[in-house]
Amino acid sequence: MGGYAVLKGMSYTLAITPDMVLHNGTTQTTERVVNPDSEYLKELPGHIRSYEDALAYLPNQVYIGNKTPEDLEATEFPWYDKKCEGKRKGKYGEIMPQDEFLGLMQICDVFDLVKLETSFADEVRRKLAAHALIGEEKAAILDKNEETVEDIKILVEEEHAEPLYHNGVLVGAVKRAHDVDVNLSAHVMLENLVTKASSVLSLLHLLETSGIDADEVEYVIDCCEEACGDMNQRGGGNFAKAAAEAAGLMNATGSDARGFCAGPAHALLSAASLIKAGTFRTVVVTAGGCTAKLGMNGKDHVKKGMPILEDAIAGFSILLTADDGESPQIRTDIVGRHTVGTGASPQAVIGALVTEPLDRAGLKITDVDRYSPEMQNPDITKPAGAGDVPEANYKMIAALGVKRGEIERKEIPEFVKKHGMCGWAPTQGHIPSGVPYLGFAREAIMEGRIKRAMIIGKGSLFLGRMTNLFDGISFLVEKNDGSSTSDTGINEAEVKALIGEAMRRFADGLLSE
Repeated sequence: MGGYAVLKGMSYTLAITPDMVLHNGTTQTTERVVNPDSEYLKELPGHIRSYEDALAYLPNQVYIGNKTPEDLEATEFPWYDKKCEGKRKGKYGEIMPQDEFLGLMQICDVFDLVKLETSFADEVRRKLAAHALIGEEKAAILDKNEETVEDIKILVEEEHAEPLYHNGVLVGAVKRAHDVDVNLSAHVMLENLVTKASSVLSLLHLLETSGIDADEVEYVIDCCEEACGDMNQRGGGNFAKAAAEAAGLMNATGSDARGFCAGPAHALLSAASLIKAGTFRTVVVTAGGCTAKLGMNGKDHVKKGMPILEDAIAGFSILLTADDGESPQIRTDIVGRHTVGTGASPQAVIGALVTEPLDRAGLKITDVDRYSPEMQNPDITKPAGAGDVPEANYKMIAALGVKRGEIERKEIPEFVKKHGMCGWAPTQGHIPSGVPYLGFAREAIMEGRIKRAMIIGKGSLFLGRMTNLFDGISFLVEKNDGSSTSDTGINEAEVKALIGEAMRRFADGLLSE
C-alpha cells in the first residue's frame, strides 16, 4: 500500500438565487399549498437580498476565501446587518449571480430540458463567454434558444414544466424528462440540474486553484444530498460522472456516495482510502447544492425583520492525491465512527467521533489544534431557535475533556475559543459538515500555524424513514511527516530517474550486441 492521501486543493462556490428562494425552496412551496394567502408569503419578497448585498455578506466572503474565520470572529454578531468588501472572485472560488447560473444550468443540460427566453439567453451568453472558466465554446450552446416568453408560458402552463425566474420575470423553464415517471418530473430535473451545475462550477474552480491538469483526475466521488435516476432505480446516480464530463475531466470515472449531512466526510475517507490502497493516485470529492433548503428558515427570519440569508446554492470540490511529501495528510488510521450501537445522545456521539479515535492514537483533545464539525452559520440558525451549532459542538468536546481530566472546567471558554471557530457555511445540509474548513486548514498546516485538525461529519439517517439511527464519521488532517520518502530515502522523481537510467543501459547493451 502507498502512503497517506494528501489534501492537495479545494474550491468553494456560491450561486445567489433569490428567485429560487421564492419558487423552489420547500418552506415556500409547502406554504403555497397549505396556506396560499399567508402573511409570510406576502411579506417574503420584501426580505429578499440583492446580489450586491449577498456579495457584501461576510460569511459568504469567508466561504470563498477572501475573509477568514478570524475575521468573522472579530466582527460583532449578528453579521447580516453589516457589510464588507464584496468581491465576486475569491482564492477558493466565486459567487455567481443568478442569471449566469441559469445559463450554466443550460450548459450542463445534455437532454435539451432547459429552455431560456431568447433575449435573456443572449445576454447571459455574452456574460458566460467572458467568464474565464467557461468561455465562448461552452457558452455557445445558449445560442440555440428560440423561445419567446409566450412559448415559455405554454411549457409551464400546459406541459408541466418548472418555471425559471430572474428579478421576478419568467425567463425560462425546465421541462419534464418523462410523461409519467415522477423521478423525471420537471421539479426533480430542475433540482438535479441545479446540483450538477453547482458541482461543475466548483470543479472548474478546483482545476484553477489547484493547478492540476484535468486529465490527471482518475476518480470523482459526488456526495451531495440529491439522487438521480428513473422509476426503475430512483437513486442510481451518477452525478459524479455527469459533472466530471461537463467539467472536462475526460480521464475520470466515478460514483456517488450518500450519507445525508455526513456524506462529505464519508466520501473523503473513501477517496483517501482508495489512494492509500494504490487504486487511484488522484481523486476528487465534489458536491453541488440543493434548491430545497433555500429559505428553509425564512419564516423566522421574516418574523424578526431580517433578510432571507439562505439564498445561495453552494458547492465545493476537494482534491486528494498520493502523498507528495509536503501537503497535509489524511490519517485514515485515526477515524471516529458513530456505529449502530453508539446511541443518539450528544455525549455518546461526540465520544464516538472525537475521544475514541484520539484514545486509539494516544492523543488528547488538546492535541487537535482545530475541530471542524457542523460549521453552520449562526446568523441563520440562532434566529430560528437552533442556537449556535458549532459552539454547541465545541462545548460538548470541552465537557468531555473536563470529564477526562484533560482540561479544567474553568478552561472551557478558552478551549472553545482556541480550538473552535465561528460557523460561516450556508445551511445546505451536507455543505457545512466539516469540509468548509479544509481550505483554511491546509493553509494553516502548510504555514506551520497548526499541526492537526479534525473534520467531523454528522448526519440524520432517520430523514429517510428507514431507521431512527443518527450517523457520523470523523478523521484527522495532519502536517505531512515525510513518510512517503522516509522508508527509502528517495522520492518519486529519483525513482523515475533510476528506472530511466536502467532502461538506457539495457538499450545500450542491446545495441552493442
